[in-house]
Amino acid sequence: MSDSKIGKSKETHGVSETEKYLTFSLGDEQYGLDILRVREIIGLMDITKVPRTPQFIRGVINLRGKVIPVIDLRKKFEMESVDDTDQTCIIVADIERESSTLQMGIIVDSVSEVLDIEKDNIDEAPTFGADISTTFIKGIAKTKGGVKILLNIEEVLTAVELQSISTVSYQNSRNEKDAVE
Repeated sequence: MSDSKIGKSKETHGVSETEKYLTFSLGDEQYGLDILRVREIIGLMDITKVPRTPQFIRGVINLRGKVIPVIDLRKKFEMESVDDTDQTCIIVADIERESSTLQMGIIVDSVSEVLDIEKDNIDEAPTFGADISTTFIKGIAKTKGGVKILLNIEEVLTAVELQSISTVSYQNSRNEKDAVE
């Protein structure tokens, strides 16, 4: 084998692929969200409650004229509720749904940082048996700061829940438009 082939082989094996994740906390746990899904991070603002929605839907916000549903990730994950703090914020994420994209706000305790995580340091989601679905976990990242649960945001909510959120968002957009006219 010639030296040029050996050098080329080392270059391709030496390059590791990385992915960017916005990391945030809920309680003592650290989570990551694919940065390509994050539209923006905003401070907590007035949230309008919507009757007859699941407990984890905190309501909707008006973000620059667009009505966006907001979920409380603690409630969705059946974690203990805590009072909002000055660190509590909303991550506005793009959720791919069928042939459209839905914007959704996700309330988290605090946002940490954007991390480059090598694919080699991401393990598949663990399995806990047939009765427990972990499809919302994209993987488990091993980082210097510990372990981070990487979320597959499209799977955090079920198809039925996404449909109801989409309907809530549409109905509130229509109501606001009607009130202006």
